Amino acid sequence: MSRFQIAVTALAGYLQICAAHAEPILVSQFESSAFHSVQAAIDALPGSGDILLAPGIYREKVNVTKPGIHIRGAGRRPDDTVVVYGDGAINVGGTLRSATLTASGDDFRLDNLTIQNDYSQNPAHPPSQAVALAITGDKDVITRVRLLGAQDTLFANKGPNGRMARQYFADCYIQGHVDFIFGNAKAYFHRCELHGIANQWVVYTAQSKTSQEEDSAYVFDHCILTADPAAGAIALGRPWRSYATVIFLSTKMDAPVIASGWREWNPGKSETLKTAYYAEFNSTGIGADPKEREPYSHQLTRMQSEQWSLKAFFPGDASWLPKQLSK
Repeated sequence: MSRFQIAVTALAGYLQICAAHAEPILVSQFESSAFHSVQAAIDALPGSGDILLAPGIYREKVNVTKPGIHIRGAGRRPDDTVVVYGDGAINVGGTLRSATLTASGDDFRLDNLTIQNDYSQNPAHPPSQAVALAITGDKDVITRVRLLGAQDTLFANKGPNGRMARQYFADCYIQGHVDFIFGNAKAYFHRCELHGIANQWVVYTAQSKTSQEEDSAYVFDHCILTADPAAGAIALGRPWRSYATVIFLSTKMDAPVIASGWREWNPGKSETLKTAYYAEFNSTGIGADPKEREPYSHQLTRMQSEQWSLKAFFPGDASWLPKQLSK
């Protein structure tokens, strides 16, 4: 048996042991016995499994299609472990193809790391959508993750077969400018910071619910909105599709959001604000201005806000949520 065959056999045995004992597979740029790329570790898993990323910068595109893949950064902070790439839609033939990390498998987990698309940081690049994370699986949980980009940072959407996807984000930092949280998932954001970077205009959300019958929405619960001083006109959202649904609950708006709060998709041409559902409850901070909000938007009472609580938003089986929330 050649040395290569011996190495392959040993690696296969190691993977079987990890799977049997539910031990995470290690990815590290410095450990000789570890995988050196995130994608290689994912590909090596026979099915679901846990992957532990040692601190460092991993410059690669990652694609997760298997269910039950859990990826966790091993550093003390999310900043310590970074997965980054720099594709733009303009040079790869489409917005979703630009994503640094694409996850379509159900029961996907990310914890304690940074996902970045740094396309916009190159001054030679023309403006373009450039996705950091594209997530379309059901029962996905993203915690303590930094998502860094500019236009279209986070694509939170239903699956490619049209099946609705439930997604939970907690204690995340999401950064961008135009439509930087977009798509049509049933997504709940808990204690997250949304940060607008310097640009002529900033739009936090572009939800794309296409019909009243679809069970999708973005809910932001006890989040914080911030922005760079050089950020231009800042809006809570604009309707990417006619029935876009976005709700802010007890959100601290520390960014100077425009008085109307929401903006039309294509001002002067489209009329999607009439059919979209945009609502707030108990907004505070310099960006909160309930008296001047867009007339088609809603200021909820406490009782009305309860229908958008986490328990009401994800009724039934909550075992897929973090343990402290699923009880």
